[in-house]
Amino acid sequence: MATEKKDIRALTKEQLRDFFVKQGDKAFRGNQVYEWLWQKAAYTFEDMTNVSKETRQMLEDNFVINHIQVDTMQRSSDGTVKNAVRLHDGLIVESVLIPTATRTTACVSSQVGCSLDCKFCATARLKRMRNLNPDEIYDQVVAIDSESRLYHNRPLSNIVFMGMGEPLMNYNNVIKAIDKITSSEGLGMSPKRITLSTSGVPKMIKKMADDDVKFNLAVSLHSAIEEVRTSIMPFNETFPLEDLREALEYWYEKTKRKISYEYVVWRGINDSQKDIDAFVKFCKYVPCKVNIIEYNPIDDGEFQQATNEALENYIASLEKNRIVVNVRRSRGKDIDAACGQLANKS
Repeated sequence: MATEKKDIRALTKEQLRDFFVKQGDKAFRGNQVYEWLWQKAAYTFEDMTNVSKETRQMLEDNFVINHIQVDTMQRSSDGTVKNAVRLHDGLIVESVLIPTATRTTACVSSQVGCSLDCKFCATARLKRMRNLNPDEIYDQVVAIDSESRLYHNRPLSNIVFMGMGEPLMNYNNVIKAIDKITSSEGLGMSPKRITLSTSGVPKMIKKMADDDVKFNLAVSLHSAIEEVRTSIMPFNETFPLEDLREALEYWYEKTKRKISYEYVVWRGINDSQKDIDAFVKFCKYVPCKVNIIEYNPIDDGEFQQATNEALENYIASLEKNRIVVNVRRSRGKDIDAACGQLANKS
């Protein structure tokens, strides 16, 4: 019975060097292949043109490169691009290129489906099938970088982990992917241009702080009132606001980096003055900035965008308390690529 070939990108550079030495070759051959796999993002062993044909065949006999395939790509009227990405086992995730006048941002997925149960998010309705491997996360970024260069004549400038899945429920693989993305032997991106967005897993936020990560942290908060947050994000019962607050205070104490709060305002759910006051109070615990995000419906009618008056009340209260606030208008709505819509119709 044939043994299944190992994905070569699961090997470290040292393991690759050792492999070549055991084959009677020079260790530096491992460096060459490693460069092809990561910096040059080779799809096949045949792409490795400075490696001999015999060596390429030997790699083919022993390994596979489980590269993603962009199954379908949709382009929005506003320049947003959504990729449906097919993984080596046939499962699909989605990632998005978001362009503005000054930057292009990759919104990438970390899980097939999601571990959490936010009621307003299309992805949360899919059961979590599995975590993505580091190379599958990395490949999404490479694909979007290529599209950024092709359609906008500039390399990718920013990455947000705001696609499908809860990144902190796939912590080790997400961290390995970010290490590759920021490494000079990978894409060489600055960690300051990467933001990990979480719905709030207190224990893992503390672990990130202890691990001295250099990227930015965003939290999808949506309510600072316990029962309201639990009603729209049921996992809040397991990870209550008090625990989240304590973890964020710990993060700031260790990293001295501001938190970003992602916040959607819905009609009749979190649009009262009581909701605003609770949120302003929560914002004062740790230095932060707030992104109020336009809501994108997922067709069931339970959640409706709040009135402009409610949004203005939030903005006025936050600014009065000297809290930086931006309103994010969603992009890519015509192709279901906007925040909360991934997997809505695919």
